[in-house]
Amino acid sequence: MLVLGIESSCDETSVALLDGDGRVLASSVSSQIAAHRRYGGVVPEIAARAHLDNLPFLIDTVLSDGKASLSDIGLVAATAGPGLVGALLVGLNEAKGIAFGLRCPFVPVHHIEGHCVSPFLTLSGQPAREVPPEWTALVVSGGHTHVFEFRPGSITRVARTRDDAAGEAYDKVAKMAGLGYPGGPVVDRLARSGQARNPFPVPHFKDGSSDFSFSGLKTAVKARLLELGFTPMTGVPDAPRTLLEEDAPESLRNLLADFQEAVTAQLLDRIGALHQQAPLTLLSVSGGVAANSLLRERFSEWGRKSGVEVLLPERALTIDNAAMIAFAGLLRSRTAGAHEGLGAPARSRWGLETLPPLIP
Repeated sequence: MLVLGIESSCDETSVALLDGDGRVLASSVSSQIAAHRRYGGVVPEIAARAHLDNLPFLIDTVLSDGKASLSDIGLVAATAGPGLVGALLVGLNEAKGIAFGLRCPFVPVHHIEGHCVSPFLTLSGQPAREVPPEWTALVVSGGHTHVFEFRPGSITRVARTRDDAAGEAYDKVAKMAGLGYPGGPVVDRLARSGQARNPFPVPHFKDGSSDFSFSGLKTAVKARLLELGFTPMTGVPDAPRTLLEEDAPESLRNLLADFQEAVTAQLLDRIGALHQQAPLTLLSVSGGVAANSLLRERFSEWGRKSGVEVLLPERALTIDNAAMIAFAGLLRSRTAGAHEGLGAPARSRWGLETLPPLIP
C-alpha cells in the first residue's frame, strides 16, 4: 500500500509518498519564507494562496519521484489541525478529493502527532522504526512547546508552555536584534560563534509545575539589547533585516549564546524533572527547534548520561513536512475508529490529548 501525505498547516506546503512499512519513497517541501519575511511572520491569506499554487505541482513531483501514479495510492492522509484554518482547508480538501475520487481511505492527522512520530522516520530509504507502545515526546517549534506521554490506551499532556513557544522566542529575539525572519537558524549560527558569559536564570513556577515559560527570557534579552546600545525592532510590516549576519558584533553573539543556553537549559530542566518523577526510557524530540545544534548536542549528551534513548529527527524532518503526516496517518489507519475520516473539519486548536490512543 502506498500512502500519500499532504501538509499545509502553516507556511510550508509539503507532499510525500510512503509505503506500508513507513519507507519514504518521495518527499517535497515548498517553503514560503521569502513571501512572509517582509512581515516578520506568517500572513495567513498569503500562506493559503501559496498552498493553492504549490500543491498540484508538488503532487505531480512526488508521484514522479516515487515512480507511482494516483491509482497506486491506497491511503491518503492530510493535516487537519491545529494550524491556520485557511491554510489547512487547502490541503485537507485536496486530500479528501483525491481519496474520494480514488475510493480509498482518508485519515485526518493531528499536526503535533506527526511531529511526535517524525523521529521514527528516515530519509535513507529504510523502513520506519517501529513505534513502541510507550514513549515520551517533546515537541519544540514556533507554535508549540509540549511534552506528551504515549501509553497503551491514552495520550497525556504532561507539560506545556504557558506563554511563548521556544521557536517563537527565537523569532522575536532575532527580530529585536534586526536579524530578520525566521530567527532560529541565524540565532543558532551567531550563538555558536559567541560565548555564553552571562547566563539567564532558568524560571520555575511556584506550584512546582513542569510547564515552560519563555516570555520572561524574551523580555530579559530586550533589556540587554538596550544595555548594549541596540534599539530593539518591534515593527511588523516592511521590517527588513537591518543587521547582516557577518556584521554582528561580538557582544551580540555572546548575548545570543546566553539566550540559546537559557532555552536549552529550561528544556533539559523540565525533562530532567519528569525523568526523576517517573523514569523515561525513550524520548523523542521533534519540531523546528529540534534542528538547533546546541539542543541536539545537549539532549544527546543528557540521554547518554541518564540512560534514556533520545530520538532526534533528521534535520529535514524537523520542519513541517508531509512525510511525518503520511506516517502518522498510516499508524492511525491501523486502529478502527481512531479517526474521523472524510468528515474531519479543519481545526485551529486541537488538543492532542483529546484523541483516541495511537496504540490501543
